[in-house]
Amino acid sequence: MTASRAPAVLLLVHASAALVGLGSFATVLWTGLQERPAALAFGGVVALGELIRPQALGVARAGGTPFPGAHAREAAPLGAAGALSYALLGEDAAQPTHHGVCQAVTVVLAGVLVGSVPHIARGRGPTADHVARRLLTVAFAAVCFQPLYARGTFEGWGGHAYALLLLALLALTVLCDAVLAAALAHSRTRWPFGPLLREELRGMLGIASAVCATGAVMALAVAVVGLWALPVFSVPLLLTQLSYRRYAAVRATYRQTIASLARATEVAGYTPTGHARRVAALSEAVGRDMGLSGPELTVLEYAALMHDIGQLSLVDPVPAGATAGLPAEEQRRIALLGGAVVRQTGVDGAVAVVVERQADPYREQPLAARIVRAVNAYEEKARNAGPGGALTALEELRLGTAGEYAPDVVESLARVLSRGCLTLPEAG
Repeated sequence: MTASRAPAVLLLVHASAALVGLGSFATVLWTGLQERPAALAFGGVVALGELIRPQALGVARAGGTPFPGAHAREAAPLGAAGALSYALLGEDAAQPTHHGVCQAVTVVLAGVLVGSVPHIARGRGPTADHVARRLLTVAFAAVCFQPLYARGTFEGWGGHAYALLLLALLALTVLCDAVLAAALAHSRTRWPFGPLLREELRGMLGIASAVCATGAVMALAVAVVGLWALPVFSVPLLLTQLSYRRYAAVRATYRQTIASLARATEVAGYTPTGHARRVAALSEAVGRDMGLSGPELTVLEYAALMHDIGQLSLVDPVPAGATAGLPAEEQRRIALLGGAVVRQTGVDGAVAVVVERQADPYREQPLAARIVRAVNAYEEKARNAGPGGALTALEELRLGTAGEYAPDVVESLARVLSRGCLTLPEAG
């Protein structure tokens, strides 16, 4: 998406982050760097977190759009914890610090850029959204804490109260980051903001909780014993991040395997090229419009990719792979055969359930199966209807809501299509 066509929210967030970063950098150049050992130590933690993060901040789904779900929410937890702890640092070995808001932002920006050099050299640097979120959340935390600390507001606070204060500020900062992430995803994809925000908030119970806890502990430990506490308290998140890299690689391989299985029907000539990917991309968009969570969207995507795999059992292929026009019993037989194949591949059993129930009466289907059934029928009808096929296919689906297709799914599909923002894979 070019800058001239980017939504106003996207431009506002990026421009705000640029102003905060440049303004902070200019201020530090003018006033000088305070407490250089602490700045270098925390900058190093941020840089290390960025250096060992996975190559991509998101996993592309069938439509080529990165999914802003939990697996992509915080790809560099060590860097995030280090950045937030520096923003909330008040003392270093019992000596007050004076680095302030601008230096906190500048050190984090420098750490992000230094840690991203190897990724940039490979053409896989951090996205503008990632950098903007990091700068704005650090600025938010520092603005909430540093001016009050400098005025001595927290001098009379006991140890427990001070620790709870840091945790509360970190929780507010993560909430701010969730709102930013949802707003950026909404601007880029035009998916509904509400479900996106709910998905981000669900993720706060996962890695965000670890980031908050570690950030608070880092700030408290450095205040007592000095910078030697940083490597000690960085180890748990460092090991977590290395494990996450392996998990991300396994997940990518797993999805590639499913995509390869889905192409079997295309290679064998049973379905048109790209049909499974188009159904998966559109199904995911409908599922997100209807408020499905990240795990539910994953099951939906995998089921949509493999929804036609039962056709491999047919002696005579269905013309153009269009199963929507077959008798109900034949559709159900193909669906059950497809579910049996999916179960033998070792894929999550929930995917097999969606595949084998896509031909059931819609009132008896799980929501994912309703979505796959309606989207598959739409794609087949639109493909074969010629000019104006999209409107014709959608009207046919609306006429079929009395018994074949779920009305709420059809209306959600209409909303997704009306936005005109979904890029589907081209037909072969």
